[in-house]
Amino acid sequence: MRLLALAVLALLLAAPAYACTKHPTQSAMEAEFICPECHTPLDESDSPIAQQMKVHIHTWIASGWSECRIKSTLLAQFGPAVLGVPATHGFDLLAWVLPLGGIGVAAVLVGFGAWVWSSNRSGGPAPAASGLTPEQERRVDEELARFDA
Repeated sequence: MRLLALAVLALLLAAPAYACTKHPTQSAMEAEFICPECHTPLDESDSPIAQQMKVHIHTWIASGWSECRIKSTLLAQFGPAVLGVPATHGFDLLAWVLPLGGIGVAAVLVGFGAWVWSSNRSGGPAPAASGLTPEQERRVDEELARFDA
């Protein structure tokens, strides 16, 4: 039991460490941020502030900064609006949960609607492909045979 608890604790502690890349790449870091001036991805922006941010990111990577340190520095300077994707904790978690929850609820509603629709169908004989009942089909055939004779 102690071994299992120790393994779970190790996994929980390893997750945050794994989430922070020690040697990020320039292109990966630029793809994670939004230019605060023109609101386009940093790797696509040519605004003066975006150029400065790119130079800073390059310098920080060359100095050996981790991804987490670069992120926290840019967040301190520009605020959370500079992030390209919402955070996965706190209030920002709603940006991830609501769409996925909506898809789940919609799938359940469609499934329930299909079940109700299929259970309300009558078990009687289906009409012919022409939309006529078998009795009407017989009468049409009799009338056609009478006119052909």
